[in-house]
Amino acid sequence: MHDEPLPPGQDGQESPGADQARSGTSLTDDLVALLEDGKTYLEAEAAYQKSRAGFVADKGKSGIVHGLAAFALVHIALIGLVVGVVIALSRFLTIWGATAAVTGVLLLGGYLFARSAIRHFKEAGASFGDDSP
Repeated sequence: MHDEPLPPGQDGQESPGADQARSGTSLTDDLVALLEDGKTYLEAEAAYQKSRAGFVADKGKSGIVHGLAAFALVHIALIGLVVGVVIALSRFLTIWGATAAVTGVLLLGGYLFARSAIRHFKEAGASFGDDSP
């Protein structure tokens, strides 16, 4: 069972050629191997990022399509709501009065939101301005 001889250098005797210089890899060989490993790593990383970008682009396209469909449906629903409000108000006002009232309220709301948006954009733009007093 333990009749096998020990490898050279472990049996108490010197290994053959022990007085010769060790023949390991040189620094140049190590640097070449490191560069090859780095090149392999960069190629693998580039392939991974390329596949990831393709996945994100595919999901992004689907997201945009679904977002546009949702926007279209909400837009149509809001148009239906406006028409319904005009019809409901036509009992109390004339049809033209109801149309004018709904249009006026929507324009006023749009104006107020536009002013608010402009104020926010100006505040954001001012943060990029010159910091000197």
